[in-house]
Amino acid sequence: MVFLGFGKYARADKIYALQPITGDQRGGGQRTLVWVDGLADPVIASRTERTILHDMGQSADGSPLLDDALELADRLAHAAEEGRVALADLGRRARKLLESSAHTPESQKLF
Repeated sequence: MVFLGFGKYARADKIYALQPITGDQRGGGQRTLVWVDGLADPVIASRTERTILHDMGQSADGSPLLDDALELADRLAHAAEEGRVALADLGRRARKLLESSAHTPESQKLF
């Protein structure tokens, strides 16, 4: 459950869009329109979209690992369209990316 402010909550898995309120409509506890699956109209939240995203487990900074994976997938799609895919290089880079996400660096280990 995600707290939207003023006693309003929504299930995180039912929220499908967040729309910041701008201009004269913003203020007085009106910060974000929250679109929830199953409701015809958005819920008006007194919290910002960044705060709601944070509570949903998202980072405003994004994930460098996810950014790298998306960039690699985009390059692979373009290379495949052009008929030039180096599978050995792709396998090596994918393995390196997976290994970096699967293991905790020595400096971050607690015990």
